[in-house]
Amino acid sequence: MKRIFIDAAKCDGCKNCTVACMQAHRPDAGTIYDLDLTDIRCESRNHIVISPDGSYKPIFCRHCDQPECVLSCMSGALAKDPETGHVLYDEKKCGSCFMCVMNCPYGVLKPDTATRTKVIKCDFCKDDPEGPSCVRACPKQAIFVQEVDA
Repeated sequence: MKRIFIDAAKCDGCKNCTVACMQAHRPDAGTIYDLDLTDIRCESRNHIVISPDGSYKPIFCRHCDQPECVLSCMSGALAKDPETGHVLYDEKKCGSCFMCVMNCPYGVLKPDTATRTKVIKCDFCKDDPEGPSCVRACPKQAIFVQEVDA
């Protein structure tokens, strides 16, 4: 199983990972050059916060071994894939109760800004054969994919 890991000491807050995520999940096809950063439908599944000491802290879904989001999802919209270990979201099953948002210990999941009817969360860029776009976009290699034991 593969997971995204963060080396926060390498992060310089450039937000290339955030823009790459927005590009990968935008509602319309196009290139990064025509990505509309003001379109609220173009949301990143990660974010970076600035710590009180001025350092940067990337916040990404950890696809936890015991995911609180999955355990609190009453509709079955969130499930842990036994093969990949990734926490996957099925928008069609979502009841928009946002219990998963409230129970994520890392503050990663959020309601979508445009409609507030679905959850925005990392899907590990499951449809991209090259893997997560955020990892490829990080110039400092502060974000990386690593194999973990099941």
